[in-house]
Amino acid sequence: MAQTKTATASKRSPRTLAGAVTPAADPTQAQALADYEAAVRLMQEGKFEKARTSFEKLLSTGAGNLTDRIRMYISAAGAQLSRQKATFINHEEHYDYAVSLLNDGHYEDAKEQFQEILKQNGEADYAFYGLAVLASMTGDSHTCLEHLTEAIRRNPRNRIQARSDSDFQDMADDPRFTELLYPEV
Repeated sequence: MAQTKTATASKRSPRTLAGAVTPAADPTQAQALADYEAAVRLMQEGKFEKARTSFEKLLSTGAGNLTDRIRMYISAAGAQLSRQKATFINHEEHYDYAVSLLNDGHYEDAKEQFQEILKQNGEADYAFYGLAVLASMTGDSHTCLEHLTEAIRRNPRNRIQARSDSDFQDMADDPRFTELLYPEV
C-alpha cells in the first residue's frame, strides 16, 4: 500500500507560484519560471520597483503562457508605486492626504505620511497633532498624550483646537488629557 501512494505522488505535476506546470524540458522555460517566481516573491515582500523591473524583463524575453499574469503584476506593481510616491505641492496638501488616509482607516499609511511630514519639517506641529489623533483613534492614550503635548508646545493654538475635536472623544475621561487641555483649572 505504501508503494502505491509513493508512485501516485511522484506522477503529479509539480506546483509552483505560477500554478500547476508540466516539467520543463527546455532550460529556457525552466529559467523563465524561476524568474517569474522570484518576481512574485518580490511583490509579496513589498519590493514593487524591483518586482516590476523583473516582470518587465521577463515580458521582453518572452514569457510564453505567463504573459497575461506578468502584465497583471506589472500593472499592480505600478499602482503600488504610484500610491507610495505621491507628490504634493505643499505641506498642507501632504497633511490633507495623511488625514484622508486616517479618516479612511488606513492607520499605518497615515502614520507613515505624518512621519514623512516630520522628516521634511521637524517643526510641523500639525503632524504631531495628526499623530495624536491617530493614537487616540487606535486607543494608544500614552502616545496620544505625547504627540498632543508636543503639538501644543510647538503651537499653543492646538490646545484650543483639541478641546472641541471629536477625534479625542475617547480621551475625554483621562485626567492627563484634561490637565493638558485645561492647565489653568
